[in-house]
Amino acid sequence: MGSYKMLSCFNRKFEIGEAELQIEPPEDVRAAFNDYSENGNYMTAGLLHRFLVEDQGEVNATIADAECIIQKVIQQRHHITKYAGHMFTLDDFFHFIFSDDLNAPIKNEVHQDMTAPLSHYFIYTGHNSYLTGNQLSSDCSDIPIMKALKRGVRVIELDMWPNSSKDDVHVLHGRTLTSPVSLIQCLRSIKEHAFSASPYPVIITLEDHLTPDLQDKVAEMVTQTFGELLFYPESECVVGFPSPEALKYRIILSTKRPESRSFQDKESNSQKVKHMPDEDLVGKMGSDLMAEPESTDYKSDSDPQDDEDMDECYRYARQFGAPQYKSLITIPSGKPKGSLKLALKVERDKVRRLSLSEQAFEKATVSLGTEVVRFTQANILRVYPKVTRVTSSNYNPLMGWMHGAQMVAFNMQGYGKSLWLMHGMFRSNGGCGYVKKPGFLMNVGPHIDIFYPKATLPVNKTLKVRVYLGNGWCLDFSQTHFSASSPPDIYTRVGIAGVPADSKMEKTKAIEDNWNPAWEEEFTFPLTVPELALLRIEVHWSMKFRDDFGGQTCLPVSELRPGIRAVPLFDRKETSKGLLMA
Repeated sequence: MGSYKMLSCFNRKFEIGEAELQIEPPEDVRAAFNDYSENGNYMTAGLLHRFLVEDQGEVNATIADAECIIQKVIQQRHHITKYAGHMFTLDDFFHFIFSDDLNAPIKNEVHQDMTAPLSHYFIYTGHNSYLTGNQLSSDCSDIPIMKALKRGVRVIELDMWPNSSKDDVHVLHGRTLTSPVSLIQCLRSIKEHAFSASPYPVIITLEDHLTPDLQDKVAEMVTQTFGELLFYPESECVVGFPSPEALKYRIILSTKRPESRSFQDKESNSQKVKHMPDEDLVGKMGSDLMAEPESTDYKSDSDPQDDEDMDECYRYARQFGAPQYKSLITIPSGKPKGSLKLALKVERDKVRRLSLSEQAFEKATVSLGTEVVRFTQANILRVYPKVTRVTSSNYNPLMGWMHGAQMVAFNMQGYGKSLWLMHGMFRSNGGCGYVKKPGFLMNVGPHIDIFYPKATLPVNKTLKVRVYLGNGWCLDFSQTHFSASSPPDIYTRVGIAGVPADSKMEKTKAIEDNWNPAWEEEFTFPLTVPELALLRIEVHWSMKFRDDFGGQTCLPVSELRPGIRAVPLFDRKETSKGLLMA
């Protein structure tokens, strides 16, 4: 059993001198300075290097790294721009410890193997990426798409519909009051911002509600807009997915590939087409799965909601499509006939993407949990929010990740705990938008046990978190914001989001009447699946009638750096809010 210790300091980014003298170094910081300084007076670069290696676990740190840290701190605190053998005082050392730029809890660099197929990664995925607000009446715009890409989201979803004159393509949430945005505007924004946060591929999932001539138009728009950035396969038969590394700085499309049939047969064949419900309608699982005679709730991304109100040419589009459009699809989504169990069947020489609503996915994991995990080892599974989330809320993403789902699609325009977990997971691997799935989710072979999230497992690692102090809230609120006579009482909640056995929350005592609380409390979390665990930290004001929110963050446990670290906190919408030392 491994043991892991992290000591945290929460803080808000502030101007030098604005708030740094309001707090004193904790005793452990003083002790570390005394241990690694000359007679408790000064810390040289060589001694700082020892501290980084021995106490902070930075085994690859060099003397040059230590000299660079000292130079930056001296420049910030004393405005001396040239390094000339300067040394740290205790205050300089505390400034370094309390800087999330120099002493962050996780590294901001890509460090995982990026040469495996796309199906081996969790991918930062958006749902209805064009919506600015709720699912029924908000505006459609390219602005949410730009924001998502700048955050590092790698999967953008667009719903394509004909405009009123049926000669152009709009993006909107069909059969709602959402106002449309033009497809070409969305494509241009994707091209401009695709790689502003990450060099790894952007995947556009398309909900296709178009006639063949408009599919031709889309093919022309896509090829002309993206040019050499667009990647598409040489063959229609996709036997394996490329890797993120092979697709760096490329854009790819994912949707159902229209079937090729002779035009002469279209009239007879069109009568045999059976349409499945769109993801935006409430559906049910197949009878083979739940013993209920109801329609399936898995989908391809090109099916109309109701073929009663579609004209003939719309139905033909599902079968015949535009050849050029068809050839541009890199990740095909399929719709096997029959039960969900059949839909999850792994084909030896063919890979595809399958989409499930969160409800269908939950039900599938109850009776088909191992089949779901096995399917995701080579194929791509996308999970999307249920239709009743009209306010653009989200679900627990761990549900998808525990079963290997690569594309856990989220409404990125909102906020809340679920979205905090999503952002926390994708702080992994330098925030590049691709996180390598744990090896136990990729175990293959007839005699290898498939991972089962609800199984009773032994403790694999123990995480210890000591919360020292927090700072910066006095810069957000006036001295009398909470009370005419005193600052608020502040406490911290610390816990784990992960598999059911690992999930729990703890709480510090409330520090009364202090803008700069010092808790100095330690918590221990035994973890059975640390690879999927996220460290949750929330700060709250303790008030007479209700508690108020002071800041939060979420960090992947597998990426945490040991030692005393400065942890930046964010508000509900993930903008800067405070900083905690732990």
